[in-house]
Amino acid sequence: MTNPADQNPPAIPAAAWQRPIGLPCPETSVAAEVDHPLLDDGPFQGLPLGGLGSGAIGRTFRGDFARWHLDPGTHRYQTAWANQFSIFVEHNGERHAQVLCAAQPADELAEWNWNYPIGAGTYHALFPRAWFEYAWPDTPIQLVQEQFSPVIPGNERESSFPVAVFEWRISNPTAEPMRVGIMLTWENILGGEQHVRHSDGLHGIEMHNPNHDQSLVIMVAEQDGVSVSSRAAWQIATDGGGLWSDFAADGALDSTESHQPNHGGNAAALAITVELAPGQSITVPFSLAWDLPIVAFPSGAQWYKRYTRFWGRDGTNAWAIAADAQHHYRDWRDQIERWQAPILADPTRPEWYKTALFNELYFLVDGGTLWVDGMVNPPEPAPAAEQFTYLECYDYPFYGTLDVAFYSSWALLELWPRLERLELSLFVPTVAQEDLTEVAILATGATAPRKLAGALPHDLGEPNESPFLSTNAYHYQNINDWKDLNLKYVLRVYRDYVLLNDRALLELAWPTIPVALNYVRQFDRDGDGLLDHHGADQTYDTWPMEGASAYTGSLLIAALEAASVMAAVMGATAEHADYAAWNTQARASYESKLWNGSYYLYNAADTPRRDSIMADQLVGQWYAGALGLPDVAPPDHIRRALQTVYENNVLKFANGTMGAVNGMRPDGTVDASNMQSREVWSGTSYALAALMLQSGLDEAAWRTAWGVYNVTYTRGLWFRTPEAWNEDGSFRASMYMRPQSIWAIEHALRLRD
Repeated sequence: MTNPADQNPPAIPAAAWQRPIGLPCPETSVAAEVDHPLLDDGPFQGLPLGGLGSGAIGRTFRGDFARWHLDPGTHRYQTAWANQFSIFVEHNGERHAQVLCAAQPADELAEWNWNYPIGAGTYHALFPRAWFEYAWPDTPIQLVQEQFSPVIPGNERESSFPVAVFEWRISNPTAEPMRVGIMLTWENILGGEQHVRHSDGLHGIEMHNPNHDQSLVIMVAEQDGVSVSSRAAWQIATDGGGLWSDFAADGALDSTESHQPNHGGNAAALAITVELAPGQSITVPFSLAWDLPIVAFPSGAQWYKRYTRFWGRDGTNAWAIAADAQHHYRDWRDQIERWQAPILADPTRPEWYKTALFNELYFLVDGGTLWVDGMVNPPEPAPAAEQFTYLECYDYPFYGTLDVAFYSSWALLELWPRLERLELSLFVPTVAQEDLTEVAILATGATAPRKLAGALPHDLGEPNESPFLSTNAYHYQNINDWKDLNLKYVLRVYRDYVLLNDRALLELAWPTIPVALNYVRQFDRDGDGLLDHHGADQTYDTWPMEGASAYTGSLLIAALEAASVMAAVMGATAEHADYAAWNTQARASYESKLWNGSYYLYNAADTPRRDSIMADQLVGQWYAGALGLPDVAPPDHIRRALQTVYENNVLKFANGTMGAVNGMRPDGTVDASNMQSREVWSGTSYALAALMLQSGLDEAAWRTAWGVYNVTYTRGLWFRTPEAWNEDGSFRASMYMRPQSIWAIEHALRLRD
């Protein structure tokens, strides 16, 4: 495999987020008002590596591999100090060797040269690609390393692969020759044996644990003018100094070729060495692949990961996967560039928006994603082989959280629509399911059935149980009383039916629509057509509502409009007439009880905060406008309410620099009555921006969305975007699902085409 020296490397897109390598970031902290410790991995995060459902490895913009999500649903943050790229340069008689990491361990591998200067270069990220542009002051070398995994919209094969590519672009800009070595070292986390392999111009080290049917490979392609050397196994605790001295002497390794059993702490090393003439450049790709074919849960349930459909299930295929990357990574990158090009080239989209739009997709890889393709020893009757879902977040580790995915699922719908349909279809059979097991409700201390028939579950399960097989693991509130889950389900079914033009989906889900609507009808306690709240019984699960609310009222009206259309399509005349009559009554009550001339009231009951201004009050109109349904309220009321939200929840909160705060008082102060009322929710702010764009309020839309970008990408929250933050900068629930609602903005823009 050769790479001509005059090959033009792909340019780094202007929209790529960038940060000086390893430069300390603004201080952030987790919110104090929670009842359990929250994750705070710190501000050095970078894009993850790995495919959808394959498990993920996170590499920070310091250069260390630190975030480990290889077991879906399990979060581990710990730098593996032996996992590093290092460089050797010999130029004008001087030799320098350097670990390319702007951090260093306290008590291991002390002989290595860890003092890479903070800020010496730039890290760029535009999902799924990231680049390190090094500016190492000790030598004049030009060095860029691009890394990515083939997570490609519309491509359901490669997007599942457990593989990463690290392409090095090495240039000698001087008038003198230069000798360069690049070394990749990697800890054997699997146990078992490790050995060097050569095959078809590829050189690598394979780590294999036959007892657990798992393998991992680091690999490089042999090419003209590049020599490859390796160390099959070395002990981190005792051999680090010798390994470093070997590499630092000449940029190559004294190879060991034999199998060496791992007795704990073993690692491997792989190096390339090249003599560069003046002005010469070369490109060298490394690849990393792991084959951990089974995801297992404490209940005993085990599933095969999706990529095993293409690579087999015996756990010995990391070599083949890494080799596939060597042969096809340029094509993968071309597919990524073709996908992104129209958006990146559009001058009407702000550059900051393009940055956030692509980079928020990191969570589809990093979010404990399950994309499975059959159970190991399935029960009878066997569940469907293929399943897909991902976590709400690691602090609240629930799969497919329905009230939150109502916002976030726009990303899947836009990019991997079949996966969105797959996840939504998992909720269809849950409507009729019942689990009368009594569970303790954490917020109240009461007990309630885990799930009643007719109530949509909050989620598809959690990692500590059996996702897919046991739903509704959430017990903070009693979801049997929630007012929004069933309505959001109805709207999501309608959205996917319409936008995917999927009659089969409608036919599958239609029998559950009347059941879902009939269930929530019991909550219309005063007969006015609107659902009546009694506490924190919706997605804002600590912020109580009483009586009818603007939030749920708008969802109900939109859901009834959608259900009426679905009933007509299905020839269900009785339901069509029923929903139309119900809708007429609900609309009249919505206006008479909740409209105050400037916005819709938080709730209709006589409570101290009934007149708070809720940012999410017209969430139903967002879906109605996106799907061509009738407006949920008079257009002039919608526009006035959105202007009120913008003037108060956006501009009067942190001077419009942090997104839309959930609740504001009419006097222009934050509604401080509740933890959630005084938070900004990143995902609902992006959804609000999409609604504003649909309503022609472009300036308000872009300012609202920019506030979310501003907090995320200037305050050290990149690649761990939280659910919520406060004006003081504290945050809650990092690595959260809902911010992917930014992709609803793309749909809003497309409606104008």
